[in-house]
Amino acid sequence: MSREDMTKEEYREYFLANYRHSMAHILAKAVIEIFGKENVQYAIGPQIDDGMYYDFVLPRTVTKDDYKLIEDKMREIIKRREDWKREEISRNAALEMFKDQKFKYEIIEDLPEDELLTIYYTGEDYVDLCRGPHVFNSEELMNVAFQIKSVSGAYWRGDENKDQLQRIYVYTFPDKNALKEHLAFIKEAMERDHKKIGPEQELFMFDESAPGMPYWLPRGFKLYNAMLSFWRGIHEEHGYQEILAPVINHRRLWETSGHWGHYKENMFLVTSASTNDKGEEEINTDIQYAIKPMNCPNAINVYKNGLHSYKELPIRYSETQVIHRREKSGELNGLFRVQMFHQDDDHTFLTEDMIEDEIGDIMDIAKNIYETFGLTYAAELSTRPEDFMGAPELWDAAEASLKRILDKKYGEGNYEINEGDGAFYGPKIDLKMKDCLGREWQMGTIQLDFQLPLNFDLKYVAQDGTQKRPVMIHRAIFGSFERFIGILIENFKGAFPFWLSPYQVGIVPIREEHNEYAKKVEKALRAAGIRVEADYSDENMKNKIKGFKKYKEPYILVLGDKEAEEGTVSVNIRGNKQANGVPLEKFVEICRKQNTEYTLELVEEF
Repeated sequence: MSREDMTKEEYREYFLANYRHSMAHILAKAVIEIFGKENVQYAIGPQIDDGMYYDFVLPRTVTKDDYKLIEDKMREIIKRREDWKREEISRNAALEMFKDQKFKYEIIEDLPEDELLTIYYTGEDYVDLCRGPHVFNSEELMNVAFQIKSVSGAYWRGDENKDQLQRIYVYTFPDKNALKEHLAFIKEAMERDHKKIGPEQELFMFDESAPGMPYWLPRGFKLYNAMLSFWRGIHEEHGYQEILAPVINHRRLWETSGHWGHYKENMFLVTSASTNDKGEEEINTDIQYAIKPMNCPNAINVYKNGLHSYKELPIRYSETQVIHRREKSGELNGLFRVQMFHQDDDHTFLTEDMIEDEIGDIMDIAKNIYETFGLTYAAELSTRPEDFMGAPELWDAAEASLKRILDKKYGEGNYEINEGDGAFYGPKIDLKMKDCLGREWQMGTIQLDFQLPLNFDLKYVAQDGTQKRPVMIHRAIFGSFERFIGILIENFKGAFPFWLSPYQVGIVPIREEHNEYAKKVEKALRAAGIRVEADYSDENMKNKIKGFKKYKEPYILVLGDKEAEEGTVSVNIRGNKQANGVPLEKFVEICRKQNTEYTLELVEEF
């Protein structure tokens, strides 16, 4: 594609990729010059969203003390203004050229014998196997701003049985201002990191005995339950029924659903053990059970518990119980990528003529929930994947239904289409939302399924007395409570809206003689459904206040003689504002109102 054929955004992306990829070659050349060509095995060096990286085997570990040395060498190479030369060579010639570079050699060996390869020279002494494109001369990189981000371990081709490499990440931007802006963004993101804030505020923890499986601590579980209560209230208004189903099911269920054939490698499988006559443990390697990675087959079992009439449809079974999915250890990431989570799941059984109204209602629920948290979102349609299950005509009908819904909701062409990324049993609408840092997250999903009702031979009694097959909708709005809470922790920087805060009010009696009034205040707040904690210890007032501030509690009440005598409270408002002499009844009502209205902003005027 020529420059003239590109949009402004396409050209920007091309330019970014071009110079970032070129900078990866500069990095590799710098490392080789520092450590010596005979001591370096260089693997691959692609561009990424905020720069690039390159993988190496080196004679020693690269530390932070080496960062400036490498950066200075990169600047020195750029200032040489060396030409970049592209050549086409045969596979055999490439094997000879890279015979001492094991990773390049392996890549070339995997290519067809008649493959024509390209190499790029940077100056005369560095050559890399690469498709390009690249700059024509290093002078083009003079204004590029870069900084080493980190060094981490990586396995060759992501295989833990292969060589372990050192991966050097480098931030790479068009100029110093762009790099400065990105570093400021990274600093802000680090301050908001839920993996830092969560343990500090005693919300959750992890233990090596259960990798990727969070423990919700008492404070975090209060936040979790506040979200669950909010979620339940909305869904009860829309006619959802909550169910609870087994965590472990026989493999027959997963074979019927198709998960055994399409998702088995991501499931935790259960083997059984017994003791023989000699007292020795024997493992039964014939796997019969699996821990559920999805809720849908169990919702189907509940539906099949009786024969349903068309008058009952749609039937909406929601479930928030725990599910497990196996992930590679390197992919686990706090609450964002876990192996155990609670999905705000629903499976709705309905007739074909109900589909558009039902999905429209689901999208209204999503809009309500996301806007309550101050989050914006966009829709994306994902279509038939390569490993789809079922008849193509059913897929065509399902995709056509979802397109009509999105056209009606957003207007034709005002949503993305992600070809080939549907679930194996049906197409889906994914709801992607943005947080306060501008990051996009795939959260909600609405999946239309004609296939599982066929697999499980589901029926309902139609108006004419015949038995017909229902359609099934799989649906989640949060996606998972864990990921959504992780996003909220970072979005609010641990300073949650009043209704969501683990504890909403902290009580500080100034001296022991004020404990009696403090207990009266505590009782009044609890009676109003306010989550409150009080510090009746002998600690001094300032330390008590400091203890509550650690958790960013919305309000801290300081109670002394004046407050006890007048029946008032003095309020330390999060953010260091204060309100004195507030009548207790008024304060309770303000708190109650924030809980019922799910407001984002904390009331500061009393």
